[in-house]
Amino acid sequence: MTVKTAVVTGAGSGIGRAAALALDRAGFRLAVMGRRSQPLVETASQASRSDVLVLPLDVADDRAVADAFQAVLAHCGRLDVLFNNAGIGTTPVTIDELPVDEWNRCLATNVTGAFLCSRQAFGIMKSQNPRGGRIINNGSVSAHVPRPLTVPYTTTKHAITGLTRSLGLDGRPFDIACSQIDIGNAETDLTVRFRSGVVQPSGTVMAEPVFGVAHCGDAVAYIASLPLDTNIPFLTIMASQMPYLGRG
Repeated sequence: MTVKTAVVTGAGSGIGRAAALALDRAGFRLAVMGRRSQPLVETASQASRSDVLVLPLDVADDRAVADAFQAVLAHCGRLDVLFNNAGIGTTPVTIDELPVDEWNRCLATNVTGAFLCSRQAFGIMKSQNPRGGRIINNGSVSAHVPRPLTVPYTTTKHAITGLTRSLGLDGRPFDIACSQIDIGNAETDLTVRFRSGVVQPSGTVMAEPVFGVAHCGDAVAYIASLPLDTNIPFLTIMASQMPYLGRG
Protein backbone atom coordinates (compact mmCIF):
# COMPACT_ATOMS: atom_id res chain seq x y z
CA MET A 1 0.00 0.00 0.00
CA THR A 2 1.37 3.42 -1.02
CA VAL A 3 2.09 5.73 1.91
CA LYS A 4 0.40 9.09 1.47
CA THR A 5 2.44 12.28 1.78
CA ALA A 6 1.44 15.55 3.47
CA VAL A 7 3.15 18.94 3.41
CA VAL A 8 2.54 21.33 6.32
CA THR A 9 3.69 24.95 6.22
CA GLY A 10 4.34 26.90 9.40
CA ALA A 11 5.02 23.51 10.97
CA GLY A 12 7.53 24.60 13.59
CA SER A 13 5.02 25.48 16.31
CA GLY A 14 1.39 25.87 17.30
CA ILE A 15 -1.29 24.75 14.88
CA GLY A 16 1.24 23.69 12.24
CA ARG A 17 3.09 21.38 14.61
CA ALA A 18 -0.17 19.95 15.96
CA ALA A 19 -1.37 19.25 12.41
CA ALA A 20 1.92 17.67 11.36
CA LEU A 21 1.92 15.31 14.34
CA ALA A 22 -1.75 14.42 13.84
CA LEU A 23 -1.08 13.63 10.18
CA ASP A 24 1.88 11.52 11.29
CA ARG A 25 -0.38 9.57 13.64
CA ALA A 26 -2.83 9.12 10.77
CA GLY A 27 -0.11 7.40 8.75
CA PHE A 28 1.07 10.18 6.44
CA ARG A 29 4.69 10.70 5.45
CA LEU A 30 5.57 14.31 6.29
CA ALA A 31 7.35 17.26 4.77
CA VAL A 32 7.46 20.23 7.14
CA MET A 33 8.12 23.80 6.01
CA GLY A 34 8.73 27.05 7.88
CA ARG A 35 11.11 29.96 8.26
CA ARG A 36 13.30 28.54 11.03
CA SER A 37 15.13 25.25 10.84
CA GLN A 38 15.36 24.33 14.53
CA PRO A 39 11.62 24.37 15.32
CA LEU A 40 11.02 22.22 12.23
CA VAL A 41 13.64 19.76 13.43
CA GLU A 42 11.88 19.66 16.81
CA THR A 43 8.57 18.89 15.11
CA ALA A 44 10.20 16.15 13.04
CA SER A 45 11.77 14.64 16.17
CA GLN A 46 8.31 14.16 17.69
CA ALA A 47 6.96 12.26 14.68
CA SER A 48 6.82 8.47 14.64
CA ARG A 49 8.49 8.21 11.23
CA SER A 50 12.20 8.86 10.81
CA ASP A 51 11.93 10.10 7.22
CA VAL A 52 10.32 13.51 7.85
CA LEU A 53 11.57 15.97 5.23
CA VAL A 54 12.59 19.28 6.86
CA LEU A 55 12.49 22.24 4.47
CA PRO A 56 13.28 25.68 5.92
CA LEU A 57 12.01 28.43 3.62
CA ASP A 58 10.02 31.62 3.25
CA VAL A 59 6.67 30.65 1.68
CA ALA A 60 6.61 34.02 -0.11
CA ASP A 61 9.80 33.13 -2.05
CA ASP A 62 8.69 31.69 -5.39
CA ARG A 63 11.97 29.94 -6.19
CA ALA A 64 12.38 28.48 -2.71
CA VAL A 65 8.83 27.13 -2.75
CA ALA A 66 9.28 25.55 -6.19
CA ASP A 67 12.54 23.90 -5.10
CA ALA A 68 10.96 22.63 -1.89
CA PHE A 69 8.04 20.94 -3.65
CA GLN A 70 10.40 19.34 -6.14
CA ALA A 71 12.34 18.01 -3.15
CA VAL A 72 9.09 16.56 -1.77
CA LEU A 73 8.37 14.88 -5.08
CA ALA A 74 11.89 13.47 -5.31
CA HIS A 75 11.84 12.24 -1.70
CA CYS A 76 8.28 10.92 -1.49
CA GLY A 77 7.24 10.24 -5.07
CA ARG A 78 3.86 11.99 -4.75
CA LEU A 79 1.88 14.56 -2.78
CA ASP A 80 -1.54 13.86 -1.30
CA VAL A 81 -2.17 16.72 1.15
CA LEU A 82 -1.03 20.32 1.54
CA PHE A 83 -1.94 22.22 4.71
CA ASN A 84 -1.41 25.93 4.06
CA ASN A 85 -0.90 27.09 7.63
CA ALA A 86 1.93 29.65 7.57
CA GLY A 87 0.70 33.08 8.59
CA ILE A 88 1.61 36.27 10.44
CA GLY A 89 -0.20 39.24 11.95
CA THR A 90 0.67 42.93 12.24
CA THR A 91 0.86 45.67 14.86
CA PRO A 92 -2.67 46.30 16.29
CA VAL A 93 -3.27 49.83 15.04
CA THR A 94 -5.81 51.62 12.85
CA ILE A 95 -5.15 51.53 9.11
CA ASP A 96 -3.76 55.08 8.96
CA GLU A 97 -1.05 54.19 11.49
CA LEU A 98 0.00 50.91 9.89
CA PRO A 99 3.36 50.93 8.05
CA VAL A 100 2.96 49.84 4.45
CA ASP A 101 5.81 47.37 4.79
CA GLU A 102 3.85 45.50 7.49
CA TRP A 103 0.85 45.29 5.16
CA ASN A 104 3.09 43.94 2.39
CA ARG A 105 4.73 41.34 4.65
CA CYS A 106 1.37 40.11 5.91
CA LEU A 107 -0.05 39.73 2.40
CA ALA A 108 3.16 38.13 1.15
CA THR A 109 3.12 35.42 3.81
CA ASN A 110 -0.60 34.83 4.27
CA VAL A 111 -1.84 35.15 0.69
CA THR A 112 1.07 34.94 -1.73
CA GLY A 113 2.60 32.12 0.33
CA ALA A 114 -0.62 30.12 0.18
CA PHE A 115 -0.89 30.83 -3.55
CA LEU A 116 2.67 29.72 -4.28
CA CYS A 117 2.38 26.51 -2.25
CA SER A 118 -1.03 25.71 -3.74
CA ARG A 119 0.30 26.38 -7.22
CA GLN A 120 3.07 23.83 -6.79
CA ALA A 121 0.83 21.28 -5.05
CA PHE A 122 -1.91 21.61 -7.68
CA GLY A 123 0.55 20.93 -10.49
CA ILE A 124 1.91 17.82 -8.79
CA MET A 125 -1.53 16.49 -7.84
CA LYS A 126 -2.88 17.06 -11.35
CA SER A 127 -0.14 15.11 -13.07
CA GLN A 128 0.68 12.28 -10.64
CA ASN A 129 -0.69 8.74 -10.91
CA PRO A 130 -3.09 8.11 -9.33
CA ARG A 131 -3.92 11.76 -9.73
CA GLY A 132 -5.56 14.07 -7.23
CA GLY A 133 -5.03 15.24 -3.69
CA ARG A 134 -6.29 17.67 -1.08
CA ILE A 135 -5.37 21.26 -0.21
CA ILE A 136 -6.42 22.48 3.23
CA ASN A 137 -6.18 26.19 4.03
CA ASN A 138 -5.99 27.75 7.49
CA GLY A 139 -8.60 30.46 7.23
CA SER A 140 -9.21 31.54 10.86
CA VAL A 141 -12.52 32.84 12.18
CA SER A 142 -11.19 36.18 10.92
CA ALA A 143 -12.17 34.91 7.47
CA HIS A 144 -15.72 35.68 8.63
CA VAL A 145 -15.55 38.56 11.12
CA PRO A 146 -12.62 40.74 12.26
CA ARG A 147 -11.09 41.54 15.57
CA PRO A 148 -10.45 45.24 16.17
CA LEU A 149 -7.28 46.69 14.65
CA THR A 150 -6.54 43.77 12.31
CA VAL A 151 -7.12 45.19 8.81
CA PRO A 152 -4.22 43.33 7.11
CA TYR A 153 -4.75 39.96 8.80
CA THR A 154 -8.52 40.03 8.28
CA THR A 155 -8.08 41.02 4.64
CA THR A 156 -5.73 38.10 4.05
CA LYS A 157 -8.08 35.61 5.67
CA HIS A 158 -11.00 36.78 3.55
CA ALA A 159 -8.71 36.28 0.55
CA ILE A 160 -8.00 32.72 1.69
CA THR A 161 -11.74 32.00 1.49
CA GLY A 162 -11.69 33.06 -2.16
CA LEU A 163 -8.65 30.87 -2.78
CA THR A 164 -10.39 27.90 -1.14
CA ARG A 165 -13.52 28.28 -3.23
CA SER A 166 -11.61 28.77 -6.48
CA LEU A 167 -9.29 25.82 -5.89
CA GLY A 168 -12.25 23.65 -4.99
CA LEU A 169 -13.91 24.56 -8.29
CA ASP A 170 -10.84 24.37 -10.53
CA GLY A 171 -9.67 21.15 -8.90
CA ARG A 172 -12.79 19.16 -9.72
CA PRO A 173 -11.62 17.86 -13.13
CA PHE A 174 -8.39 16.62 -11.55
CA ASP A 175 -9.73 15.04 -8.34
CA ILE A 176 -8.23 17.83 -6.24
CA ALA A 177 -10.39 18.76 -3.25
CA CYS A 178 -9.95 21.94 -1.24
CA SER A 179 -11.01 22.67 2.33
CA GLN A 180 -10.69 25.51 4.81
CA ILE A 181 -10.41 25.16 8.58
CA ASP A 182 -11.40 28.29 10.49
CA ILE A 183 -9.88 28.25 13.97
CA GLY A 184 -10.83 30.42 16.93
CA ASN A 185 -8.69 30.74 20.07
CA ALA A 186 -6.58 27.61 19.86
CA GLU A 187 -4.07 27.59 22.71
CA THR A 188 -0.67 28.52 21.25
CA ASP A 189 2.12 30.96 22.07
CA LEU A 190 0.21 33.55 20.05
CA THR A 191 -2.93 33.28 22.17
CA VAL A 192 -1.37 33.42 25.64
CA ARG A 193 -2.53 37.04 25.88
CA PHE A 194 -6.15 35.96 25.46
CA ARG A 195 -6.20 34.70 29.04
CA SER A 196 -5.22 38.11 30.40
CA GLY A 197 -7.49 40.08 28.12
CA VAL A 198 -7.90 41.29 24.55
CA VAL A 199 -9.69 44.31 23.12
CA GLN A 200 -13.33 43.72 22.16
CA PRO A 201 -15.36 45.60 19.50
CA SER A 202 -16.94 47.64 22.32
CA GLY A 203 -13.50 48.91 23.33
CA THR A 204 -13.47 46.93 26.57
CA VAL A 205 -10.75 44.43 27.41
CA MET A 206 -11.92 40.92 28.23
CA ALA A 207 -10.24 37.59 28.88
CA GLU A 208 -11.22 34.95 26.33
CA PRO A 209 -11.21 31.15 26.68
CA VAL A 210 -8.92 28.97 24.59
CA PHE A 211 -8.97 25.29 23.67
CA GLY A 212 -6.31 22.63 23.12
CA VAL A 213 -4.40 23.04 19.87
CA ALA A 214 -4.21 19.27 19.42
CA HIS A 215 -7.90 19.34 18.44
CA CYS A 216 -6.98 21.53 15.46
CA GLY A 217 -4.45 18.96 14.36
CA ASP A 218 -6.98 16.17 14.70
CA ALA A 219 -9.48 18.14 12.59
CA VAL A 220 -6.91 18.65 9.83
CA ALA A 221 -6.00 14.95 9.91
CA TYR A 222 -9.68 13.99 9.71
CA ILE A 223 -10.24 16.11 6.60
CA ALA A 224 -6.99 14.81 5.09
CA SER A 225 -8.05 11.20 5.62
CA LEU A 226 -11.34 11.49 3.72
CA PRO A 227 -11.59 9.84 0.30
CA LEU A 228 -11.32 12.32 -2.57
CA ASP A 229 -14.97 11.87 -3.51
CA THR A 230 -15.88 13.40 -0.14
CA ASN A 231 -15.05 16.88 1.13
CA ILE A 232 -15.66 19.31 4.00
CA PRO A 233 -15.32 22.68 2.25
CA PHE A 234 -15.41 24.73 5.48
CA LEU A 235 -14.99 23.67 9.09
CA THR A 236 -14.98 25.99 12.09
CA ILE A 237 -13.36 24.81 15.32
CA MET A 238 -13.25 27.16 18.30
CA ALA A 239 -13.35 27.54 22.04
CA SER A 240 -17.02 27.01 22.92
CA GLN A 241 -17.25 30.07 25.17
CA MET A 242 -15.32 32.56 23.02
CA PRO A 243 -17.39 35.61 22.04
CA TYR A 244 -17.00 34.97 18.29
CA LEU A 245 -20.68 34.28 17.57
CA GLY A 246 -21.62 37.61 19.14
CA ARG A 247 -18.65 39.63 17.89
CA GLY A 248 -19.56 42.99 16.43
